[in-house]
Amino acid sequence: MTDAPVPLPQATPPQDQDTLHRRGLMFILSSPSGAGKTTIARKLLAHDAALHVSVSATTRPTRPGEVDGKDYHFVDQARFNEMVEQNEFFEWATVFGHSYGTPKGQIRAGLKQGLDYLFDIDWQGTQQLYQKAQADVVRVFILPPSLDELSRRLVGRGTDSAEVIAARMARAQAEISHWDGYDYVVINDDVDVCFQKVREILAAERMRRTRQTGLIDFVRELTRG
Repeated sequence: MTDAPVPLPQATPPQDQDTLHRRGLMFILSSPSGAGKTTIARKLLAHDAALHVSVSATTRPTRPGEVDGKDYHFVDQARFNEMVEQNEFFEWATVFGHSYGTPKGQIRAGLKQGLDYLFDIDWQGTQQLYQKAQADVVRVFILPPSLDELSRRLVGRGTDSAEVIAARMARAQAEISHWDGYDYVVINDDVDVCFQKVREILAAERMRRTRQTGLIDFVRELTRG
């Protein structure tokens, strides 16, 4: 993460929301590597202008096409450790030798403004985030249709060695065992169907009564007469 604060985007209410103010939410997508959470996340961001990406800090090297500050905040291990010591993360973890963390930054202020944030994190990060911001968190876990299909997808990427793929498959089975720690579980057999289900979850959670902070005054006016 850069030392300068990340600019806070202007609040953009969801298209299906009335003028009543509501508190934003932290929408988490998790899945084993290769099960499709990144694809679903990109589709959500492309179709929903009111959803803002939560950009994590990481110590892993930049991959081709990635942009610092957009895909990740790329930092060295010393800077990451400093951020941990200064309690700058909602959650953080080390995965395959690289550290990842979700900076608190201005997310809390954004939630008050009604901003929704998308998180692409694993079950460990989800657990940490839920412990710190339970009421604001919506947890969605995406499962592959089978382990054979998951292996086929990982091999098809062509980016990892056989040893790395074997490690990812072993980790995948461990991650899948935590499926019951999520609010929603969706099987990604067809990416378009999976995407539509995730969109429906997001729409419903945006309308949850406890997030409609403007309802109190609105209902008070309705019952005055």
